[in-house]
Amino acid sequence: GQDNIERDYMIASCPFILAVDRIYDKIRNLKYRYINPEHKTLFPEEIDTYEPYVIREALNNAIAHQDYTLGGQINVVEYDDKLVFSNKGSFIPGNIERVLVSDAPEERYRNQFLVTAMVGLKMVDTIGSGIRKMYNYQRQRLFPLPDYNLTDNRVEVTITGKILDMNYANILAGNTDLHLLDIELLNRVQLGKPLSDDEIVRLRSKHLIEGRKPKVYIAKHIAQKVGQKIEYSEHKGLGNKSCEEFLMTALRDHKSLSRKEIDKLLWNLLSDLLTDRQKKDKITNLLAKLKRQGKIRNESQGPNSDWFNV
Repeated sequence: GQDNIERDYMIASCPFILAVDRIYDKIRNLKYRYINPEHKTLFPEEIDTYEPYVIREALNNAIAHQDYTLGGQINVVEYDDKLVFSNKGSFIPGNIERVLVSDAPEERYRNQFLVTAMVGLKMVDTIGSGIRKMYNYQRQRLFPLPDYNLTDNRVEVTITGKILDMNYANILAGNTDLHLLDIELLNRVQLGKPLSDDEIVRLRSKHLIEGRKPKVYIAKHIAQKVGQKIEYSEHKGLGNKSCEEFLMTALRDHKSLSRKEIDKLLWNLLSDLLTDRQKKDKITNLLAKLKRQGKIRNESQGPNSDWFNV
C-alpha cells in the first residue's frame, strides 16, 4: 500500500508450474487509460496495467535462474503502480547492456535441468530474446523500461504499470528507430542516474546527449521533438562569449558592478546543471580572462570588489 504496509500475502511452493498461475491470478491487472501522444488524438487508450508476457517472463526468469544453494526465496511484490520481482544469485549475463546488445542466447545456465524442463513447457525462451521482448512491450506502451538492480548477489526487476514522465514517453514515441540500449541509457539520463564512460561515448557518438560528465543532458534535436526546448536551453546555458558580451554591456550601462552584482547578473545564464561552486568558479575565470585582455579592471578583492569597464 501507499503507507508501505502489507495488505495481503501468499506463500506458494512447488510445483512452480502451478504456482505461477496462482500468483498471476493474485495480481490486480486493472485497466489503465492515458492519452497516447503518438496517436495525435484526445481519445484515451485503454490497456491492461501490465502486459501478461512481461509478468510471465519476469516471474519465470526468477524461478529458472534462482541460485537455490543460497536458500533464499523468490519474491513478487505488488504496489499500486508497479511490480517488483527478485531472486537470489548473480545475473548470469553480467549486465543488462549485454542482453540488449547481443543477439545470441546465453551459453550457460545455473540450473540446466530446470531450464530445460521449463523450455519444454514453453515457460521460458532459450534464444535470449525474453528480456528484449519485455523492453519492447514497455516501450510500445510508452511506460518506463524494466529497471534492473543487480547488487548484493540478487536480481531485482521493477515493472512500472503507468507513464511516469510524459517527456520520456515523448522520447519513446518520437524516436522509434532508437536501439533498446539507447532508450535504456536515455532513461537513465532523464532520471539523473550515472552513466559509465563507455555509455556516454555511445550516446555522444549518436548525437543523443550533450554536456560533460557527470552533467549530461539530451541533445537539442531530441529536446525539440519532445517539447523540452526550454529545459534544453536551461541545461546548456549561455556560452562564454554571450556571457562576456552581456557583462560588458552591463558595465557600459552602469560604469561599475560589484562582484555580488556580477554573480547575480550571470547566475541564471549559466547551465542549471552546474553546482553553485562551479558557477562561482566560472564567473571568476571569466572576470580573470577579461582583466588579462585589458577590457575590465577591479578595485579590492573578494565578494565586495568593484569592477569597471576600461
